[in-house]
Amino acid sequence: MEQLLYSFDARNHVKRSAFAGVVGSGNLEILMEPGKSGRAEVEITTSLEGNGEIWKYILERFFEEHPVCVHVEINDFGATPGVVQLRLLQVLEIAEEREGEAKTDEN
Repeated sequence: MEQLLYSFDARNHVKRSAFAGVVGSGNLEILMEPGKSGRAEVEITTSLEGNGEIWKYILERFFEEHPVCVHVEINDFGATPGVVQLRLLQVLEIAEEREGEAKTDEN
């Protein structure tokens, strides 16, 4: 297992904590909480060692488009970059929802 830490500039805030994904073969889970440092801070635990540059690229791209002040924990078990991007977008959408505005299949 490899531990990776990243930090990015951020300016926007999320309303609440959120979770997306499932830890298992070929997947990952992401936990996102409102940040306290004014930055986006990401902690990754991954089963695949030596992919730090790939993680850095994925996260740089995500936080350039979505500069949110958050603390993120990612537990990865071999997810592809596409799955990582999808889960990040899912968890951000949940964290940005306002109470009473939860999305349904009909929306």
